[in-house]
Amino acid sequence: MTSPTPEEVHRSALVLDCHADTPQRFVDENWSFTDGVGTGQLSLDTARAGGLAGEIFALWVDPDQWPGRFAHRAFSLLDGLLEQIRLHPNDLQLCLTPDDILTAKAANRFAAVIAIEGGHAIENDLGLLRLFHRLGVRCMTLTWSNSNEWADSSGDIDDPAIPHHGGLTPFGREVIAEMNRLGIIIDVSHVSDATFWDVLRTTRAPIIASHSSSRVLTQAPRNLTDEMLRALATANGVAMVNFFPAFIDENWRQAWNAQREERVAAHAILEKQYEGTPVPFHASNKLDRDFAARIGRAPFDSLIDHFMHMIDVAGIDHVGIGTDFDGIPQPPDGIDTAADLPKFTAALMARGCSAEDMHKLLGGNLMRVFRDIQFAAS
Repeated sequence: MTSPTPEEVHRSALVLDCHADTPQRFVDENWSFTDGVGTGQLSLDTARAGGLAGEIFALWVDPDQWPGRFAHRAFSLLDGLLEQIRLHPNDLQLCLTPDDILTAKAANRFAAVIAIEGGHAIENDLGLLRLFHRLGVRCMTLTWSNSNEWADSSGDIDDPAIPHHGGLTPFGREVIAEMNRLGIIIDVSHVSDATFWDVLRTTRAPIIASHSSSRVLTQAPRNLTDEMLRALATANGVAMVNFFPAFIDENWRQAWNAQREERVAAHAILEKQYEGTPVPFHASNKLDRDFAARIGRAPFDSLIDHFMHMIDVAGIDHVGIGTDFDGIPQPPDGIDTAADLPKFTAALMARGCSAEDMHKLLGGNLMRVFRDIQFAAS
């Protein structure tokens, strides 16, 4: 009996991506998920071409562009996503449970799971957290690159001008407890090291890192150390590999950081062009794409190296996919859109991953942790 080909393995798996920022396209560009992908990285057509069955869609609120209106912006993005589901009921399905994802897959509908990216969106209000849950949110990244009033971020932890808490505050621990009670997935991508360890000490359910890679291979502060990966695995969680070159290729990261002052100046000029109104992400991302193009594409093997290292450290049961599509200017070489996802299945199998391994990594691990979190809810 012949072994299945990588293409056959990929097509037979439940392929789930744990992080994409696509909802901002619905709101800011008046774009539809059923349209051509355009300048984005994820659409219905590219998902189907790449065998992608579902996505955790992030409601990301840029803290600099929406001061004082964090929840308002999050609700706007939520409405944009729910409108897509209403307008395209044969193509998209809101999924509140793992079983919903299986139902969507069986009906050839794309599974949409909703996440908040950045706990500042709940504006220090557990009532807002509960309301988001009632409206379909099933995951929350505790911070974005900004620390909030109850949790520290890796993005500004070295900035002396930013007040920090040394991890979670007492209210932050209340947020974790309420997320446990509601069955909301706790996502520690973006958090500081101290916050990560506080979360593990506080939660009574498994956690995920929806789009974080290995800090041993690429020294981005938001990547996970081997110690973190082992602890996450011990707690039965999952770490999802990010596809952004600055998190998977150290040379590319250093070149990107060397452009920082010039990029900041260019973004300041762009903000003036919008005369005090929020700069839409597609405009700022176009600028970043131009800067990324100067560096060139990161090697495809850098992405595969991160998967293999994290599998080696945490185990095959504790690694998944977190592309960060539509939130990054450029994926590595060979990955342009979701249509290219079978390429990394082939590459991982060439490195020794079995069909069973790939079924876990492609979606099985996320389904397990999602079930465990909802089972632990009260």
